[in-house]
Amino acid sequence: MTDRLSPLDAVHRSLGAKVVPFGGWEMPLSYPEGTLAEHHACRHDAVVFDVSHLGTVRVSGSDAYEVLQRAFTNDLGRVESGRAQYTHLLDRSDASVIDDIIIWWVDEERFDVMPNASNTQRVTDALTEESLAAGASDIHAVDVTDTRAILAVQGPRARERLRTISPAIAAVERFCVAPVEWNGVELVVAGTGYTGEDGVEISVPVGSASELWAAIIAAGVQPAGLGARDTLRLEAGLPLHGHELGDGITSLQARLGWAVSWTKGEFRGRSPLEAEKDAGVARILRGLATEGRRPPREGAPVTRDGVEIGVVTSGNYSPELGHGIALAFLPADIALGDAVIIDVRGTDLVAVVTSTPFVTQTS
Repeated sequence: MTDRLSPLDAVHRSLGAKVVPFGGWEMPLSYPEGTLAEHHACRHDAVVFDVSHLGTVRVSGSDAYEVLQRAFTNDLGRVESGRAQYTHLLDRSDASVIDDIIIWWVDEERFDVMPNASNTQRVTDALTEESLAAGASDIHAVDVTDTRAILAVQGPRARERLRTISPAIAAVERFCVAPVEWNGVELVVAGTGYTGEDGVEISVPVGSASELWAAIIAAGVQPAGLGARDTLRLEAGLPLHGHELGDGITSLQARLGWAVSWTKGEFRGRSPLEAEKDAGVARILRGLATEGRRPPREGAPVTRDGVEIGVVTSGNYSPELGHGIALAFLPADIALGDAVIIDVRGTDLVAVVTSTPFVTQTS
């Protein structure tokens, strides 16, 4: 099956982007200046990512709220219309995180559910199942991914630069959501992102995506690709589906229990997750910091006293810190400050268990 193309694919190629397969799409990995420059630009100025590979499932109708409450772990009652919320979709049998999701609550009866690249159909199927289980008749869940592009403008100067294009876009606050008109086009803007920096994500109709991208670049925002997005999210200690979330991994193991509401009532996967909570979580996601520039890598065994206790789920060189960092699931009794060994292709790297984020927001 041919990978899908972003509405901005031709633009990226014209800029000399290195394009790679990702989650069923072809997306830019980096531009000619390189991942390191893009990473530093996001930490100290502003960049724009094309994240159109993310899904958008538009859920509407008077029963939408109830069905979303049943499908996902977090409680929409904690927020309100005009806000965004991070949440999880769990497997019914073992509470594995099928996907981690941001919900944009656009208005009273419209929710834009934003799954990861390859999980849109699984999320749509889950909403259909929960609609049937609830006997909900006034709900519509439509995959509108092909109708829009998503641009993420991130960095400590993101809002300053966006203000020259549209003060209304720049004014959408952290985890708020608002429709914004720009050049006669209706956008939806959310104060969300995946870098550990401030910024916004903008949903723009496909026909206006190139025009908006060009305006953002003209405002002095540097384009950035998936390579920088990954090193940024790792420095921020943010999980990546298929690495820190997925089959056999629960919200509690990933230290994301704050995205689970135990007071709102039933939701998919609640029973096995509650059983794990009551029994005590056997392993938890930890940060690891190494000395030197050699990076830990995904799949590398983590040992202590000669015994394997975990495996690196994500690892890389931290451009901001100047040394290696990694995430790994370790036994719950491994404490912050403990020393462990990461075996990187036969070379032992001494690592210290550390808290995350590795790098805090610079703005």
